[in-house]
Amino acid sequence: MKATLILENGMTFEGQSIGSTKDRVCEMVFNTSMTGYQEILTDPSYAGQGIVMCYPLIGNYGVNHEDNESSRPWAEAFIVRHMTRRGSNFRCEGGLDSYLKEYDITGIEGVDTRALTRILRSQGTMNGMITCAEHFYVDECLERIHAYRVEGTVERVTRKQVEIYPALNDQQFRVALMDYGVKENMIRCLQKRGCEVTVYPAHTPAETILTGGFDGVMLSNGPGDPADNQAIIAEVRKLYDSDLPLFAVCLGHQLLALATGAETRKMRFGHRGGNHPVKDLEHGRAYITSQNHGYVVTAESVDPAVAEISHVNVNEGSVEGLKYKRPNCFTVQFHPEAAPGPMDTEYLFDRFVENMKGGRTHA
Repeated sequence: MKATLILENGMTFEGQSIGSTKDRVCEMVFNTSMTGYQEILTDPSYAGQGIVMCYPLIGNYGVNHEDNESSRPWAEAFIVRHMTRRGSNFRCEGGLDSYLKEYDITGIEGVDTRALTRILRSQGTMNGMITCAEHFYVDECLERIHAYRVEGTVERVTRKQVEIYPALNDQQFRVALMDYGVKENMIRCLQKRGCEVTVYPAHTPAETILTGGFDGVMLSNGPGDPADNQAIIAEVRKLYDSDLPLFAVCLGHQLLALATGAETRKMRFGHRGGNHPVKDLEHGRAYITSQNHGYVVTAESVDPAVAEISHVNVNEGSVEGLKYKRPNCFTVQFHPEAAPGPMDTEYLFDRFVENMKGGRTHA
């Protein structure tokens, strides 16, 4: 079946339908990863977005339940150059096309995704629409496209009930993890370091955490504009004002920055992929990181009396991490839990554990 992708600048791309055949309007973003399409689709940070995969061959190893990063895929749409209908891998449990259909994700293949990516890089992230209709009016589609906004996504993706995950070896610590759109491997990275992880819904009051007897708090990744979450930011400020060790990733990093007086801005096209170089300024080392974000903390808004920039993006110098003057508190923009990789920065979970070992007054 024919499918058409329409961008908000009026450009159109024709291809073939994959997945659901429903019309879908969303924010179009691109990902430079060569593998990990299932982890990408099930990353809650993609809620409200359509994913353009730069790598031309997608679906060649199928899908399986073990690689999910959440209970379901959250992407609205999926755009590829070529999709393999039959996965070839001993872990394969089904094909990607069937997976997209099962979860009602609209897709299109046969599109020159590298040309599409160049447009999104040069003109910036923009909304778009995929339709399978034979006949449509572009002007009517553009009205819907321009009216779309990614909003309310944290409420959509966060869990509704508290869940407890036991440590995978001898338990040493109890960690409260705020779920703004957490990935499963973030939980596993804590579990395998001797942490019992209690995962809380996004709007849980800070008092619940502070009176829970925890050794540390982690703020997870998540979707959308961080500034839209004013009620959550107020609770994050209360967590910051305590003496509990704090570690935050991606959206959590942005929320804590906003809670302490810094500002965020929307990036031209964001960072999404598994090959982004980041420099650790404290140790003078560069790492290859996994990233998925369209907003960033503005460097000039960081009060040096509150925090110092600890990591920067090697490509364009944007803020990738903050080390707070308040003891036992640091945050990063990238994903140290990665999944599918690279795992270069998992050492940050060890740093968080060391902070908990040192007690609430150890810097």
